[in-house]
Amino acid sequence: MHRTWIKFCGIRSVEDALAAAEAGADAVGMVFHPPARRCISIETGRKIAAALPARIHRIGLFVDQPLAEVLRIVTEVSFQIVQLHGNEPANVVEAIAPTPVMKTIKFSSAVNLTEWSHPPDNLFQILLDTPGSTGGTGVENNWELIEQAQANGRFDGLKPIVLAGGLNPENVGAIVRRLRPFGVDVSSGIEAEWGKKSPERMRAFVKAVRAADAD
Repeated sequence: MHRTWIKFCGIRSVEDALAAAEAGADAVGMVFHPPARRCISIETGRKIAAALPARIHRIGLFVDQPLAEVLRIVTEVSFQIVQLHGNEPANVVEAIAPTPVMKTIKFSSAVNLTEWSHPPDNLFQILLDTPGSTGGTGVENNWELIEQAQANGRFDGLKPIVLAGGLNPENVGAIVRRLRPFGVDVSSGIEAEWGKKSPERMRAFVKAVRAADAD
């Protein structure tokens, strides 16, 4: 049975990070893109990273930021994985080696995946997010388009696929059953209010994914 990898993104406090770990998340994402509403300080990032159990992947999210800035924050917070959520090309991914990179692609029928068919060695995963979205908006992805691309072999030979875009405890089980991704990523769908995660919704999200895994 495949065990779907689960990432909770937009974590802004130690309390929410520990609740994510207790709920059964495999990874937590912290945003370091200053224009983003969920952006946190390096000091907060350090506290969150230090508080988490060793089994939880700590992921720093950046959007088209200078390489030196990304590398500095990754070192200061001790991130295990970097998420590049903008239009960063493969050479930027490679420049972050040996740190693994999750590369976000705002997926549409027009997206050219050729660049990622022979990726740098440190490319860890590809995350498919809603086109035009900067993440954390709750806008649902086009699952039918992704399903068609999957059936047509567009993802063949690529790194493991993680799905994002409008996922929540109510719909994630159906999406996992339908598309069987390597992983899923959620932010607003597990919030009690903007920027504050709900332990109940986090537990419900994990429960829905694990139920789908068992089918």
